[in-house]
Amino acid sequence: MEDRGHFGEQTTDVVAHERTYHAFSVLVRWSMLLIGDAILWLTLWFASPAGFWGATIAGGAAFLLGYVFLVRHEEKQPLDVWIEGR
Repeated sequence: MEDRGHFGEQTTDVVAHERTYHAFSVLVRWSMLLIGDAILWLTLWFASPAGFWGATIAGGAAFLLGYVFLVRHEEKQPLDVWIEGR
């Protein structure tokens, strides 16, 4: 059952749309990561006894984890949505 004819053809317009959506998705993920990390860093610095260095270390760790799980995973996805494993 590998007949995918009912999904339509992979035209240049569809591929261009997929590329644009992929770029937008990556932009949104970077924005979420940076805004969330900034909120965490500022909260820890000014509203907790962690201080500047404690907030910077925790913010850096949160940024690295967010990058691995949010951004890196999506950047490596293939553009063809019908590829196995997507």
